[in-house]
Amino acid sequence: MSISSSLRFPRPLFVVAAAALALAGCGKKEEPAAPAAAPAAAPAPAGDRFVTIGTGGVTGVYYAAGGAICRLMNKDRATHGIRCSVESTGGSVFNINTIRAGELDFGVAQSDWQFHAYNGSKVFEKDGKFEDLRAVFSVHPEPFTVLSRKEAGIGSVEALKGKRVNIGNPGSGTRASMEELVGALGWTVADFGLAAELKADEHGAALCDNKIDAFFYGVGHPSANIQDPITTCGAKLVPLQGPAIDKLVEGAPYYAKVNIPGGLYAGHADPTPTYGVLATFVSSAKVADDVVYTLVKSVFENFDEFKKLHPAFGALEPADMIKNGLSAPLHPGAVKYYKEKGWM
Repeated sequence: MSISSSLRFPRPLFVVAAAALALAGCGKKEEPAAPAAAPAAAPAPAGDRFVTIGTGGVTGVYYAAGGAICRLMNKDRATHGIRCSVESTGGSVFNINTIRAGELDFGVAQSDWQFHAYNGSKVFEKDGKFEDLRAVFSVHPEPFTVLSRKEAGIGSVEALKGKRVNIGNPGSGTRASMEELVGALGWTVADFGLAAELKADEHGAALCDNKIDAFFYGVGHPSANIQDPITTCGAKLVPLQGPAIDKLVEGAPYYAKVNIPGGLYAGHADPTPTYGVLATFVSSAKVADDVVYTLVKSVFENFDEFKKLHPAFGALEPADMIKNGLSAPLHPGAVKYYKEKGWM
């Protein structure tokens, strides 16, 4: 069950990073035009509706994906009257819980935590099944990635034991997935010399400042979050493989083995074996059909532009995005568009 360096997941159940991505039009107020400058943007139409997308840290691909979607949606705001804004959040689990509470309209979430939320398992067991969770589409593959200080001598997942490791901030999909990996290895977080809870925006600097020895992160590649520590302090990718991971992947329908392609990062000419999930875009059954329809149409009617907004989006295909990695039912607003296109 391995995957080529193209990062395409092989199983049909697998159904999106730079913080510098321009987020113009993502819910921010237009500034009035300065004297002698270009005319000010047209005012928002009366009766504007507002939707918010929960993402992740500002340096991650989730934030870039949410910003890209809002940008495309806001291009035609004068026509459809829906204003989209993006919010940096704690990540997958936070986004799903906040959608459930009615405080977010959409969110990006790992495919494994979409599965667990809809089925009321793992970290969602206490609150029970989120039966109103609805899938919209999937986006980029997310290999689980371990990056270590070159001086730490960490060449395998087993070598993380006793080291200072960032396991992810509470509420993130990365943290929940790391806890699954720790359990599969037969460890607890007490087996680390330090189990840090830094956000993704913080772990690279902490690694280069010798505050941690390694961090675990689910992310699309190439990623500035990974590139920066490699460039700054010679950090090294650590392969995630072995019997414990084989068993973990075989027992979970939302996981698959994958390679981080060689040549993406300095000093890493060869592929790095690991396993991973897909990033998925989710909503609630309580979000109006026309709102979801408008968002989906905004993405797929501008699909070539969307794919160019981040390298992780380059290999996306609509046929895969509307089925792979989606455990919750598709939202009716999304289904309406997909049927109009003849994709369903």
